[in-house]
Amino acid sequence: MDRVDVMLEPVRAFLVQVGAFLPSLAVAIVVLLVGFLLAKAARFAVQRGLRAINFHIVTERSGMDGFLQRGGTQADTAAVLAALVYWLVIFAALVIAFNGMGLAHVTDLLSKVMLFLPKVIVAVLIIAFGAYFARFVSNAVVTYCRGVGIRDAQALGVLARYAILVFVVMIAFDQLDIGGHIISWAFLIVLGGLVLALALAFGLGGQGWAAAHLERWWPAPKADDRDDLP
Repeated sequence: MDRVDVMLEPVRAFLVQVGAFLPSLAVAIVVLLVGFLLAKAARFAVQRGLRAINFHIVTERSGMDGFLQRGGTQADTAAVLAALVYWLVIFAALVIAFNGMGLAHVTDLLSKVMLFLPKVIVAVLIIAFGAYFARFVSNAVVTYCRGVGIRDAQALGVLARYAILVFVVMIAFDQLDIGGHIISWAFLIVLGGLVLALALAFGLGGQGWAAAHLERWWPAPKADDRDDLP
């Protein structure tokens, strides 16, 4: 009899552990089901809310929707943000479920992913509004240059747009904590090299080219115009 009890002791311990684990598993399953429903509701609400405030028009004019479509996806930026919110709620439910089951290592990993998703959402918003602002400034530069008679207005507008986009992307990377200092220093080095190259070009052999373009952009007053000056 004692030998039977010794043989059954591991089975009893296993059944006790299973009995203690089943309530936690049941609660985790309920949490996941509720989280799945909340995630779908949040995705629907975010997407409808963004479209209600015409966010999709901003992203369409900024060029982000076209960039996504060229990448092979049919979703626009509003749908991407809604999907990010969906996964944020899903990961939050997973963290609560695994934490209730006592799986600390899995909870820590999921918590890092969950805390990273809001940064991605903010970065997408920064790029969306920054790209829209860059296009607005580009159009304003082109309109102003054409209004005052400066040639190459389109090129100047494109230059202003991409200059703003570079700063916007840098801000988005800084928000994501992705090599912020490395990217900043690389940008400053490239910018400094470009400025130095232009300075050398103007100083050594580009005087004529620079004078020609300055004359195109700001024509010198003619003799008749000089006579009219006081």
